[in-house]
Amino acid sequence: MNKTNAENPESSIAGSNNEERSNAGNPDSSIASSRNGEQSNAGNPDSSTASSRNGNPDSFNTNSLPLNPPNAENPETFTGHFRLGKPQSSAAGLPAVIHAMQHILAEMDAIRGFKALNKLNQKNGFDCPGCAWPDPDDERSGIAEYCENGAKAVAEEATTKRLDATFFAQNSVAELATLTDYEIGKKGRVAQPMYLAEGATHYTPISWDKAFEKIGTHLNALSSPSEAIFYTSGRTSNEAAFLYQLFVREYGTNNLPDCSNMCHESSGVALIESVGIGKGSVTLDDLYEAEVIFILGQNPGTNHPRMLTALQKAKAKGVTIISANPLKETGLLGFMNPQTVKGMLHIDSHLTDIFLQVKINGDMALIKAINLLLLKEEETHPGTVFDPEFIQNNTSGYEAYIAHLQEQNLDQLVNDCGVPLSQIKAAVNALVHKKKIIACWAMGLTQHKNAVDTIKEIVNLLLLKGSIGKPGAGTCPVRGHSNVQGDRTVGIFERPPKALLDKIQDVFGFNPPREHGWDVVAAIRAMRDGKGKVFFAMGGNFLSATPDTVQTANALRNCNLTVHVSTKLNRSHLVHGREAIILPTLGRSDKDIVNGERQFVTCENSMGVVQMSKGNLPPISDQLLSEPVIVCRLAMATLKDRSVVDWPRYTRHYDYIRDDLERVIPGFDNYNQRVRHPGGFYLPNGAREGKYNTTNQKANFNVAPVTRTALNDDEFMMMTIRSHDQFNTTIYGLDDRYRGIYQERRVILMNEAEAAKHRIKGGDKVDLYNEFGGVERIVRNFLVVLYDIPERCTATYFPETNALVPLDSVADKSNTPTSKLVIIKIKKSIT
Repeated sequence: MNKTNAENPESSIAGSNNEERSNAGNPDSSIASSRNGEQSNAGNPDSSTASSRNGNPDSFNTNSLPLNPPNAENPETFTGHFRLGKPQSSAAGLPAVIHAMQHILAEMDAIRGFKALNKLNQKNGFDCPGCAWPDPDDERSGIAEYCENGAKAVAEEATTKRLDATFFAQNSVAELATLTDYEIGKKGRVAQPMYLAEGATHYTPISWDKAFEKIGTHLNALSSPSEAIFYTSGRTSNEAAFLYQLFVREYGTNNLPDCSNMCHESSGVALIESVGIGKGSVTLDDLYEAEVIFILGQNPGTNHPRMLTALQKAKAKGVTIISANPLKETGLLGFMNPQTVKGMLHIDSHLTDIFLQVKINGDMALIKAINLLLLKEEETHPGTVFDPEFIQNNTSGYEAYIAHLQEQNLDQLVNDCGVPLSQIKAAVNALVHKKKIIACWAMGLTQHKNAVDTIKEIVNLLLLKGSIGKPGAGTCPVRGHSNVQGDRTVGIFERPPKALLDKIQDVFGFNPPREHGWDVVAAIRAMRDGKGKVFFAMGGNFLSATPDTVQTANALRNCNLTVHVSTKLNRSHLVHGREAIILPTLGRSDKDIVNGERQFVTCENSMGVVQMSKGNLPPISDQLLSEPVIVCRLAMATLKDRSVVDWPRYTRHYDYIRDDLERVIPGFDNYNQRVRHPGGFYLPNGAREGKYNTTNQKANFNVAPVTRTALNDDEFMMMTIRSHDQFNTTIYGLDDRYRGIYQERRVILMNEAEAAKHRIKGGDKVDLYNEFGGVERIVRNFLVVLYDIPERCTATYFPETNALVPLDSVADKSNTPTSKLVIIKIKKSIT
């Protein structure tokens, strides 16, 4: 049972806070009042939390940075309203409906809210701007084909709050930066293009023509196209992403970092090398045909809530669900479906049959222990546990892997993963005679140094059982943003394959650059070191999504120009280059009218389905442009007569974009016709069809050792997580309802016995330190919450602790920041 940090689970420890923001619960209150009680050094980076100690100050030109730049981090203050409740045992139900409606009505009137929700994830509607969980191929719910957090995402995007020239005139960049990310996001939609001149304190209006002209001038003034960086957020549609990569490559660089670099890059690398495709192999219907679903490093109740409906349906068909995670997340345990009578009556549906509470980064040892025990069963009963025919015909490396398994010490593996042997054996008993197994995972696996090998170890399990390339079996990496997979499919990749570049050259007649570009980590280093001089972001909140916040902030400040295509205000607009531009764009829910005709875009979900997305709400401003039009106008302003691409044509109708995308990207044959079919179409998937497009045309076993984390007596492992009121860097509210944490985000979850060993109590105010690479990183003022988490393991919310994630601590091969394992020290706050 989860533990709280007080004898009375409903007790408040607000009294421990001496630095309250009196209006913390009201993000729309004035900036001046929201700074009441803030520390006096809020605007001074040399006295801030992680300050200039975070990173090597000699690695970039600090003389070029402003003396008192706007805050890169959230204020170090508490809300003053923190309280604890009991962690919940079942997700959703009537409370989810109530919270969803509260968020909708806080941002718009009931009519606009109903219109948005009525079309959300429907076949003739628009794709949720939240997660990438797939929609049913057949009938979709007429009540609600969305979850609580999907409704929150729409509330954020479809808000009627507008930020125009008056707002920016009244609020300086420095003042806005003193707010929390939650407060900044709640200000509203950016309603017109805005420009921040060098040395200016306030954004001022700029016309679209002038904005594109200024960006083009900066890009053309660079000594090399490789001095520009073009980032992509997963929200970007297929059409916009295809045009974006086409422009960037015609401009002359492959510097196309994207949010996948920070999340599922490890999955892509592992799966390409193992089974020949960097995507999952299953469909939604496969979950209902499976015998076992194994969920690792994932919190579906918060991050992919509609997955719970699929798991409940699978459970009703007799599927066994095994879950492995350091935290007993509510969504793994039970689900009250609010579209059923039982769900509305709080009669919960139990989901997980076997829960394995693994240590942080104990997953490799856990899977290896399972595979070792399965091997012992196979040796006792040959041909009944493994699938020898599948292994013989479809795989490579089996003998080497078995030899490796036989060298493993079971007791050591049990110790390394932290799961009792009896529970591991229960999981093995559930798997031993099953051939239809699906493995699902998310960032709990992908953001570790050994992430690629851990995912390959999961593939090893599936290959031993012949559980891939047939119904009810396969890989299921669950993507966290609604079109991050689609963006990669249509060419957003800093290391593009030769076949893509050759096709671009064949179709468009220019020779794209062949040299690989920078991913997210490399791009931050390049900006820090003065090699990257213009940063252009197609969506997202780059600063709050990335590691090592102070290094990233100084890198952005080192640019000549930073540009963000955005719907809402975020902290990345406030931590900027010498000049900065915000280009406001249409959201998923907005109507997009071109030449009097309503346009649509397309997205790809986690299971490879491409379908249309057509907004149905009037935009909040007539000064918004769609992402495809923004890219075209940017290309025309930058490349001018040098371009061989007919950019104006794409602005006249999006069908023209899809026509040319079809000519370049495999699997999009008859794109315009097939995507108009209700529900869209599936892209080809070799692993799903039993074809493994690896270098040897086989599915490959992988041999890798277990990585062990050495900790000193005063060190802990920390993983960054989301709260339930959060999607990626967007903070919907201050509650983490399922974990029983309310009205505070500056908390650290600790094991009760481990805390006692270090003389730490629930409610203590502490500072957190990381010393990777000999550099001291600090975040201050966190409240200890005693929780059911393995010893030596802790958890904190991001982006508040991103400053502790070292830029140079990355996953092998994928270069993904290791946000799920940061070694920290915990010290009681002096103040």
